[in-house]
Amino acid sequence: MALSAQTERIILGIDPGTNVLGYSIIEQCGKTNRLLKMDVIVLGTKDELSTKMKILFDKITDIIDIFKPDILAIEAPFFGKNVQSMLKLGRAQGICIAAAFSRSIPFVEYSPRKVKQSITGNGAASKEQVANMLQRMFNFENIPSHLDATDALAVAVCHSYQKEELSGVKTPAKKSTTKKSSWASFVSQNPDRIK
Repeated sequence: MALSAQTERIILGIDPGTNVLGYSIIEQCGKTNRLLKMDVIVLGTKDELSTKMKILFDKITDIIDIFKPDILAIEAPFFGKNVQSMLKLGRAQGICIAAAFSRSIPFVEYSPRKVKQSITGNGAASKEQVANMLQRMFNFENIPSHLDATDALAVAVCHSYQKEELSGVKTPAKKSTTKKSSWASFVSQNPDRIK
């Protein structure tokens, strides 16, 4: 179901990271988005991973408590060649999702390609291209030094373009017709043509 002009929701967008995590909060009213906050959480590289994850959990729950989002939109880890980096990103993503669950906030996940496609029309766009497009959309003065912030904004905006209800639960997709069900339908409708 498409959002009506009166529908309002707050979307928390997150670009997960274990050293720098980007987050943004937008308010969606119909087809209009208003930027409420865009920033990063700098976790650094010195602390143990468990300490970082605890700090991250606390900071995300604080953000949720302040802005009371209706949904968390989070970027899926990019499947690269460095398995260790991917695992760390997955942990950060999991911590953010757990923080959302601790406040009964649902989440949705988007691939980096889908996010870039929704903002620039090009799934292979650079971070700079995404940031420049968002700057034009929201008319903010300076592009942040950490593009993780604009990446998080892109995730939130990507979600705002989806046709979903306020609960964040996707509307059920129509059942696809498989060859088997198509064949069964054909047979039942055309018994005289089968020998």
